Amino acid sequence: MSDVILFAVEEGMARLTLNRPARLNAFDSDLAHAWRDATAEATSRSDVKAILIDAAGPAFCAGGDVVDMATTMGSGAEITALAEVINSGIRSLTESSVPVVAAAHGTTAGGGLGILLSSDFAVVGSRSRLGSLYANIGLTPDLSVSAQLARAVGQRRALQLVLQDRLLTAQEALEWGLVAEVVEGADSAAEADSVRARAEEVARFWLAGAADAYGQAKRLVRSQPERSFAEQLREEARSIGASLETDEAQRRIAAFASASAGKAR
Repeated sequence: MSDVILFAVEEGMARLTLNRPARLNAFDSDLAHAWRDATAEATSRSDVKAILIDAAGPAFCAGGDVVDMATTMGSGAEITALAEVINSGIRSLTESSVPVVAAAHGTTAGGGLGILLSSDFAVVGSRSRLGSLYANIGLTPDLSVSAQLARAVGQRRALQLVLQDRLLTAQEALEWGLVAEVVEGADSAAEADSVRARAEEVARFWLAGAADAYGQAKRLVRSQPERSFAEQLREEARSIGASLETDEAQRRIAAFASASAGKAR
């Protein structure tokens, strides 16, 4: 992979690190294509059961690189094409059956919010700030922000965020349901380390448990909007039947039944 994304797989966990710290990990063409390729590999490998997304430097992701847009792109069609490349990576994550945790320290803004929303569990620091800010430069939401934000926080709150020049505090983001956890650190660098460490704990928890079942649970919830209520019930019934036949479920059910029988004696 290109060094604008650091990619590694260890003991079932794929780690994708956005690595343009001098530009607050904002997306240019190189990062967009590296993101597409890294997410495709992470979600297609049979040895990957959890994905962690983090970032180098003082911020998680500032969205699109506005300076790069101004200096290298001469048309809206070019920006649209670049967004579609990044969208491919977002779809790889959200349509996969691999749970994703984001370690989003510092600022997350613009398209970076879409990257965070593409995770299934987000950890931020107490100093973190999160927002839309597209209209500040005359642009509209992209990278799944309009598709995912209202699902995460509700339509009214989504509108409050995209129609204001506002960055949520970490506590506000937690209260809104935009992130799962807020951690602290003595200073910004220590806090970033704490965010990454907690996100890794979350990924390791999935890996230590019934990793495939967690992945299928993520798939059921993520794919639900594509189905009617009746169709979702049928898919749940099909999925639980399929999971029952896995070695992992058979082992865990047998252990549970044995323990329950022991307690009943």
